[in-house]
Amino acid sequence: MRILHTFDFFSPHGGGTVEVVYKLTQALAGRGHEVVVYTSDYKLDRAYIDSLPEVDIYPFHCVSAAGNFFYTPSLAPAVKENLKGFDVIHMHCFRSYQNIVVRRYALEYSVPYIMDSHGSLPRVAAGESGYKWLLRWLFDVAFGNRVLRDAAKVIVQNDFAVRENRGFGVEDGRMALVPLFFPVEEYADLPPTGEFRERYGLSGKAVIMSLGRIHRIKGLDFLVESFSELAKTRQDVILVIVGPDDGYLDTLKIIAATLELTSKIIFTGYLGGRDKLAALVDADVVVQPSRYEQAAWAPIESVLCGTPAIVSADSGSGEDVRRIDAGYLVEYGDKDQMVRTIQDILDNPAAAGEKTARAREYITNNLRFSDRVEDYEKLYRECTDENLPTGREK
Repeated sequence: MRILHTFDFFSPHGGGTVEVVYKLTQALAGRGHEVVVYTSDYKLDRAYIDSLPEVDIYPFHCVSAAGNFFYTPSLAPAVKENLKGFDVIHMHCFRSYQNIVVRRYALEYSVPYIMDSHGSLPRVAAGESGYKWLLRWLFDVAFGNRVLRDAAKVIVQNDFAVRENRGFGVEDGRMALVPLFFPVEEYADLPPTGEFRERYGLSGKAVIMSLGRIHRIKGLDFLVESFSELAKTRQDVILVIVGPDDGYLDTLKIIAATLELTSKIIFTGYLGGRDKLAALVDADVVVQPSRYEQAAWAPIESVLCGTPAIVSADSGSGEDVRRIDAGYLVEYGDKDQMVRTIQDILDNPAAAGEKTARAREYITNNLRFSDRVEDYEKLYRECTDENLPTGREK
């Protein structure tokens, strides 16, 4: 099949969603499909793109990234000329210029497309100001509702996402459940313990770690404030925040300085590949304290590295972790519960290790990416073989 993937920017600094797109397109190409990615050149990482030689990636020039809306006007003529040559389109994330353009020509050429929102449906995250809700609502009224309505299928990863899509009017019959996948083979040969600790001088420290974009939605202020309470009773703890800045790093550093924690928090920036695995292996616990999170990518990575994970309970990530007993759940904002949970893991490493080992075995046996790729192929064929309608009006 000839498959087009669209995403607004394709860089390792884009977080877990980019990693999903990377792994999926790589696997599809490896199974003999012709795979193309249309994206922008925002934060272009040429080495990252070159590491996918089997996938044709076209980064169109981004003339504006205001409001994380990546405007790439040169995309439109390319889509108009080339889209009719694809069998199916896989759109990633919901509100983007790329989706507006691709939807228009998908309807014109009767090429079915699939929407994979990756948790981007909500119009406002907890604690955000109302103007962001208004901007997203305006986008939905002008474009988004049509993009979602005209999708042949809408991918959901769990029941949390099902409920979310129902709230946006997506019928159950158009939802395709494809659980989150994990390339477990990549975690079979882990770095030896101690590499990361030696690099950052963490010998003898109890390492609490977060992994992901530094964005307000990730709840890192909650984690820092909880860590402040923990540090009052333990002198051996250090907080390591792994991930690229997504507009919240300066605020987080101010919070840390106000709480007199500057010497107890390490910001590593983005880590990928073996460097990321080395960090996860050497952590005592990985915390995902998000205000909102649709699926459990970072916590599962942690478990696959043998490290216990804590996640916010009322989220899609919490739902995933709860379903397979892959970690510990904390109510967002409950600092006392967070401190108690971290303390319990640090004080009882054997029990936490056994729980993590059971989860790792389950994930390895049941959530292998190599098994999930066929789910995507079946979905693509369903859209093309049955000629599912892309839209009702142009």
